[in-house]
Amino acid sequence: MTILVINNKGQYNHRIQRSLQYLKIPSELVSNELSVEELKEKEPIGLILGGGPSIDDVGNAAEYIKHFDIPILGICLGHQLIAKTFGGEVSTSDTESYAQVKINLLDTTNLFKGLESPLDVWSSHKDEVHTLPEEFDIIASSSLCDIESMKHREKEIYGIQFHPEVHHTPKGEFIFKNFYEICQNYRK
Repeated sequence: MTILVINNKGQYNHRIQRSLQYLKIPSELVSNELSVEELKEKEPIGLILGGGPSIDDVGNAAEYIKHFDIPILGICLGHQLIAKTFGGEVSTSDTESYAQVKINLLDTTNLFKGLESPLDVWSSHKDEVHTLPEEFDIIASSSLCDIESMKHREKEIYGIQFHPEVHHTPKGEFIFKNFYEICQNYRK
């Protein structure tokens, strides 16, 4: 019943796992260098792909997206990697910094269940998804970024540009709780 947090070497990856621990969500922070087989042995109910400095330094994380049929949540770089893996495009933004952003929730079910729009979040826009993959829908946007969040139409795969694990995203814990609920229901 564990969610694996994939460490893509970002400064907040440890905070993701600590946030889950605080919420009493079983989790483990693991290297993105583990093989698909090593991850399968851990029998995860979900994956969270953490952020990182470079989409070219994600180890085997793209393989995890392709091989696992469990809920996946990508955060920042993880979001961008999901988009790229499914044929979307990622590029450098005009806004190259962290900022407090109000995002408009276009879907308040599943990942954003119980949250009101607009939602205050802490977001990095150095790189962002500019072209949505075909199988995805936009579920949140902002004045800085059209694709703040996306969801696969048929699978429980989500991407968010912002960081729910930091205190600058006051309602971030609800996103983790909702993702855990998605993971639990997926196994039933």
